[in-house]
Amino acid sequence: MYRYDEFDERFVRERVAQFRGQVERRLDGSLSEDEFKPLRLKNGLYLQLHAYMLRIAVPYGTLNSAQLRQLAHIAETYDKGYGHFTTRQNLQFNWPKLKDVPDILGLLADVEMHCIQTSGNCIRNVTSDQFAGVARDEVEDPRPTAELIRQWSSLHPEFVWLPRKFKIAVTGAEHDRAAIKVHDIGLKLKRNEQGAVGYEVIVGGGLGRTPMIGKLVREFLPKDELLAYLEAVMRVYNSEGRRDNKFKARVKILVHETGEEEFRARVEEEYAKLDGPTINAPDEEVERIAAYFAPPAYDTLPEASQVLDQARAIDPELDRFVEQNAFEHKQPGYIALTISLKEIGAVPGDMSADQMRAFADVAERYSFDEFRVTHAQNLVLPHVKKDDLPAVHAALKAAGLASANAGLITDIIACPGLDYCALATAKSIPIAQAIAKTFADRERQKTIGELPIKISGCINACGHHHVGAIGILGLEKGGRENYQITVGGDATEHAALGERLGPGIDAEDVPAAIEAIVETYLAEKTGEESFIETVRRTGAEPFKAGFTAFVESRAVNSEAAE
Repeated sequence: MYRYDEFDERFVRERVAQFRGQVERRLDGSLSEDEFKPLRLKNGLYLQLHAYMLRIAVPYGTLNSAQLRQLAHIAETYDKGYGHFTTRQNLQFNWPKLKDVPDILGLLADVEMHCIQTSGNCIRNVTSDQFAGVARDEVEDPRPTAELIRQWSSLHPEFVWLPRKFKIAVTGAEHDRAAIKVHDIGLKLKRNEQGAVGYEVIVGGGLGRTPMIGKLVREFLPKDELLAYLEAVMRVYNSEGRRDNKFKARVKILVHETGEEEFRARVEEEYAKLDGPTINAPDEEVERIAAYFAPPAYDTLPEASQVLDQARAIDPELDRFVEQNAFEHKQPGYIALTISLKEIGAVPGDMSADQMRAFADVAERYSFDEFRVTHAQNLVLPHVKKDDLPAVHAALKAAGLASANAGLITDIIACPGLDYCALATAKSIPIAQAIAKTFADRERQKTIGELPIKISGCINACGHHHVGAIGILGLEKGGRENYQITVGGDATEHAALGERLGPGIDAEDVPAAIEAIVETYLAEKTGEESFIETVRRTGAEPFKAGFTAFVESRAVNSEAAE
């Protein structure tokens, strides 16, 4: 893991001191809310529906046990005893008091954490694959690239006030687990025909009210040219991106309105003007950063584990957990584990302070004191010995963290929605809870198989509903919460936007509608097809027909009841 140097330490401490003074001036009335707003947003502090919300940066989703224990302490001392992990691999506290925020920032600084650039029109927290460094399909660990971008982009003088927020994701694997095609810039590490490592560069992806899949801007960018090329993209966006309408200010709109070929030409023209050697990181700096991400001191182990095999044979819960939540590790004898924060009936992404401490103990003892946050609001233990899995499972079970549902229909992404967010038009959390309870039976979940459901409480799409195999968008209609349902969305290398099935439905009808969609899938699937594979083959039409029949039956039943 990356460790702060002297610059990082001083930079963060100075920011804490500055914000402490700004909060004092807001509390004594010297600053109005309008004057204070841009200052608090620069420190990740939002004013939500009921209280302030503090968003904490977790660069490329990587944390250690000391940091998680500090988050647990903050949750208990300054919040309501829990934190919320987000789809951008960050963590949010939903109930801090303004007067306490400087103290919280000070505690975060004690463990090399901060809230800088988690809000505002700047380059946000750089995200990556939660299995970075351990995945077998990886060309190269993407985390050194993500850290290099973090250092380059932190308070970059040209890009602190962009037309709109800007998000970058990096993957090093053939299978995209970082959703790079729905980011403002997506980077994929790859090899060219000569075997050299570089980047595929995708620009102009994004969700929200105008969802778009990113466009390929550079098929292969040499690795040592990265920062200069990113600078060229950012300069074109910063100078030409729209500032007259915030709904059309993202780079995706610029790419769309300019045209893919013309945008690419403008970037290349800007790139040719730049003095690359003065912008790109020197080799020694790249090597310094990469050294922080060297593999841990793995033991030499056989691929198979008799200890684990024997334990699985006598413990069905362990067997189910390993089958569903384990991820193949490139080091023999080790495995990566997804820890679901989606227990049936729970709030997706929430973790209590007690759970944080218990999980920190597990990560410290069994995973080289490291864990990751995922885009699906879960956690990952990246380096677990197979022999240790029975003990790890027992500890997780005791903490209520052993749900064996990673990737299944109950592993639902949901934004905070109208329970917290001032922008939301409908609730997300109760919908997720109701669907999870509907499909709580473990055998049924297994029969259905992989099925990502994603829920947003407004068109800003913080729940990424556009790229859910089943997407649910909550809106307000006639004073009632109304939910639109899509199918066929995909955030992987096969990125696609979901297709709407029909009219919106009431909240109480959503679980039954998902039931109808699942039944259509089970009737249409061939062999071992997953839900998304079936939708790709059949198109949305069978699902539209099943949904229409469901809506019509609901209308008939409603009339009969009256």
